[in-house]
Amino acid sequence: MLTGGPLDVLTGDYLAELTMLILGRDRLKSPELGYAKTFLRQLERSLALARERGVRIVANAGGLNPAGLADAIRALAAAAGIPVSVAHVEGDDLMPFAEGALTANAYLGGAGITACLRAGADVVVTGRVTDAALVSGPAAWWFDWAPDDHDRLAGAVVAGHVLECGTQSTGGNYSFFTAHDVRRPGFPLAEIAEDGSSVITKHPGTGGVVSVGTVTAQLLYETQGPRYLGPDVTARLDTVRLAQVDADRVSVTGVVGEAPPTTLKVGVTRIGGWRNEVVFVLTGLDIEEKAALVQAQLAEALSQVATADWTLARTDHEDARTEETASALLRLVVRDPSPDRVGRALTSEAVELALASYPGFHVTSPPGPAQPYGIFTSSTVPSATVPHVAVLPDGTRHPVPSPPIPSDPLDLVPPVPARPLDRAPAGPAPAEPTVRVPLGRLAGARSGDKGGDANIGVWVGSDEAWEWLHATLTVEELQSLLPETAGLAVTRHPLPNLRALNFTIAGILGAGVASAHRFDPQAKALGEWLRARHVDIPARLLPTHLPLTPEGTAP
Repeated sequence: MLTGGPLDVLTGDYLAELTMLILGRDRLKSPELGYAKTFLRQLERSLALARERGVRIVANAGGLNPAGLADAIRALAAAAGIPVSVAHVEGDDLMPFAEGALTANAYLGGAGITACLRAGADVVVTGRVTDAALVSGPAAWWFDWAPDDHDRLAGAVVAGHVLECGTQSTGGNYSFFTAHDVRRPGFPLAEIAEDGSSVITKHPGTGGVVSVGTVTAQLLYETQGPRYLGPDVTARLDTVRLAQVDADRVSVTGVVGEAPPTTLKVGVTRIGGWRNEVVFVLTGLDIEEKAALVQAQLAEALSQVATADWTLARTDHEDARTEETASALLRLVVRDPSPDRVGRALTSEAVELALASYPGFHVTSPPGPAQPYGIFTSSTVPSATVPHVAVLPDGTRHPVPSPPIPSDPLDLVPPVPARPLDRAPAGPAPAEPTVRVPLGRLAGARSGDKGGDANIGVWVGSDEAWEWLHATLTVEELQSLLPETAGLAVTRHPLPNLRALNFTIAGILGAGVASAHRFDPQAKALGEWLRARHVDIPARLLPTHLPLTPEGTAP
């Protein structure tokens, strides 16, 4: 990013829910730890170049110890003879918070970053701020926005959300990856204008692609309803308009901002207990019977374990040409408050069945010790109770006030300009020829995690396809296509400007990513599973290379 083209501010997002748990365990070992050590190693290679080119660096790598990271950066710069001013933002750490909490951090906004940059900082490190604050904070500094410039701030928040996952907006993890060369996608950048609009692009000559589709995919990532709540502003995702203005250049305009909520989200991590797993390989015939045998043989050993979950993945093929493709995987995951009950003794007992169980018995890895797993939960606290503080380069502690709240409740919901696509489609079209194919032949998807919940964003590329998607992919249809969501609370949010639907699925990830509750603990592939399910799609909406049989189905 520093060598590929002009840049004013270089940002970096180093924190995720699982990262906070890891940093919390580091802090237990030593109070001097708690920040992302990889950030320091990157600065060793790039700090001099950033200083030479006048590029400010803003990152949330401070984690649980932003002051410690700021001191480490000063020491690094002094040793290398690089004259830089360093500031940090703190106040997010709310420990001690609740019984059993390992970490508890409020999600701060970008105002502390703005204050540090206004004071002349070359490098700003923070603890837990929202991912988008790494962009909205510098934008507010650059343009000198006021805290109530809601539309401008909302535009920058949307740009920040597009950038926060790096190459996910330049072709990485993209549903239609086969249409582009995404072997080495370049990192995205946002050219932000004074009115809050932006152009998403990348440095010339870098790989990947920036398209309306790649930007749409990232906009839908790990979001919930049309209101994207933040500590500085609430961004209305249902007002975002995207346009391809040139090759690898997508404009983001029309974003409406509302006042932020009066509370801040707090992310809390805890050690949930201990887990272990064994994966049995079942080869050839009688797969179901082999699975039943090993489960029965281990039933007594598992009777004292808090939870034991079995999953049979039928990866086997009939009359397979290789042994691997003739094999299925039976996964046992055990959890318990005690490491002894799910430790090596238990996994060893599973492996000791090797000469007394199903034919062809073997496992994918040897017995291992129990591992701790984490739980992530979230709550809220009043914004005014969190001491958001910018520690300026000269050491001055600058309190950051909470954003102003409008006195008129109507100010919270400004009108949104309407256009034909904003209106709900009229309903299903009359019966017409259809093709039964995977949904992904027409629609893209991007999914992710929010604690124990997951979201799936689904989008299409034309108004006609959007009308069909809106009318067809209901909550009931989604639950039919994804049986694992049955019985869970599923909410659907239409986003007409993006020709997209966003679904939130409550509780599908159990206690969150760190607990490894399911095969795909962060729901990263949930959208791709949905795209692989077969549905009846009007033939007129599909690419012409999918021919119809006389019965109206794909051959």
